[in-house]
Amino acid sequence: MGRSRGGLTSKVHLLSDDRARPLHWLTSPRQRGDSPMFTPVLDGLRVRRRAPGRPRSRPDRVRGDTAYSSRENRTYLRRCGIKTTIAQPDDQRAHRKRRGRAGGRPPAFDRAQYRRRNAVERCVNKWKQFRAVATRYDERDYTFNGT
Repeated sequence: MGRSRGGLTSKVHLLSDDRARPLHWLTSPRQRGDSPMFTPVLDGLRVRRRAPGRPRSRPDRVRGDTAYSSRENRTYLRRCGIKTTIAQPDDQRAHRKRRGRAGGRPPAFDRAQYRRRNAVERCVNKWKQFRAVATRYDERDYTFNGT
């Protein structure tokens, strides 16, 4: 649990598929940023294959919110060979333009792919149908994950 203006709360960082099914999630204190939790959430991904073999641990594409737009996250995804669609916030865009040629090229952005990001929002809305998850009665991480 972390302290915020509303009291003790926490955040859920969620990874879901296109059918709005949760694949992996982690919780963190509310005051902690979203971007540092990006790589731990991706590293925890394990999807069983239909045929025998190791579980799949890398997605084909990541569609993320602007909170996950950082140089470290984009470098990590590029190094792993994962396609990305993450919108760049206005302040990062302005900073890059202010630097001129040294700011580099803007990251590639596909609007059609970004529209499909609503699968995560639908997954969160499914979770909120459960009262224990929506009201967050659980104070400990392991009890929330058990719920």
